[in-house]
Amino acid sequence: MVFCIRKNKLICNIFAEDNAFTVMMRLSDQQYQAAVVGQMLLTERKNVMDDMQLFIIFCMELTGTVAFAASGAMVGIRRGMDIFGVCVLGVVTAVGGGMTRDVILGTVPGALLDPVYVMVAVCTALSVFFILYYKKTFLQGKIGIFYEKTMFVMDTAGLGIFTVIGVITGIRSGYLENTFLLTFLGTLTGVGGGLLRDMMAGVPPYIFVKHVYACASVAGAISCVWIYRAFGQIPAMIIASALVILIRTLAAHYRWNLPHIRL
Repeated sequence: MVFCIRKNKLICNIFAEDNAFTVMMRLSDQQYQAAVVGQMLLTERKNVMDDMQLFIIFCMELTGTVAFAASGAMVGIRRGMDIFGVCVLGVVTAVGGGMTRDVILGTVPGALLDPVYVMVAVCTALSVFFILYYKKTFLQGKIGIFYEKTMFVMDTAGLGIFTVIGVITGIRSGYLENTFLLTFLGTLTGVGGGLLRDMMAGVPPYIFVKHVYACASVAGAISCVWIYRAFGQIPAMIIASALVILIRTLAAHYRWNLPHIRL
């Protein structure tokens, strides 16, 4: 045992152990209270930061859910489906990728445990359906152009958001060091719902024919993994989402497409 003395006052005792040591501090009542208050403040700050991260993720997920559900509803309407089919396509587009990801990870899909995202998708699909049901010309003219631009922005944001959500979910499942799996999970979450939507609607999957859609998701997923390892969760989510949005926007603006063969 070692005594630490300062100005003839015993400050602490140090007990040597195997490959370790224990320190016993002597504190006055004021010092003890200050230490307790400091620990409480640190704990509260950590809880606030955790709550802020969860709130940011929740808002991002809701934004993506609304965008994907609306796009799924529009595909159903254009394919002549009834209200039930429109709702099914809206829900599948919004949560299908995430549910498939969860099945691969061996967990119950979060959309089934917490149906808030399914309800948001249903409400979004119903809103789109009834607007066009009572006014078929609603999306014509300037309103139609505005709607198309708005949906492009939301769909692009949804792609970036769901891509990083897929990566983060894989990391939380303990696969931080498996870059390939995390990239696959992120891409699947981002484009899986749209792929299921197009297959159910009987149309060529959008990700195979237009504007490097899936490639933007792959790039975002890879960057999310690397940035997470270097800087943490929030920077990874923000930067990777922005990268997906940037690539998707540039691809649409300049009409970038992957090489293909016309016979």
